[in-house]
Amino acid sequence: MKYLLLIYFAEQTLAEDDRQACYRESLQLARDLAERGQYLAASPLQPTALATSVRVRDGQCLVTDGPFAETREQLGGYYLVETADLDQAIAIAARIPMARKGTVEVRPLIELPGLPADDRA
Repeated sequence: MKYLLLIYFAEQTLAEDDRQACYRESLQLARDLAERGQYLAASPLQPTALATSVRVRDGQCLVTDGPFAETREQLGGYYLVETADLDQAIAIAARIPMARKGTVEVRPLIELPGLPADDRA
């Protein structure tokens, strides 16, 4: 089963040296997962100041600068993994460095038949 591990933290509270250490540790986790055949994709996200939100209401496309919602913690990155079950996905989420400073949400994917194949994932 595929799981999206969403990493939330208060982006303003992370010093640059801590951010770089987190990147290094996250890269090692991605390598470890790849060796186990569980890694599909991962990436940190640019700050919320660079986000754009899109909504369609009554046939009109509404584009807003910034994230969808103002929150104490922001979505900062993700891992897409494939595991046998939720317990394995939770174990991986606990290894994500930002789990020590923020929250990692574990969400199972709905795999729709007929979607184009993505050779990158």
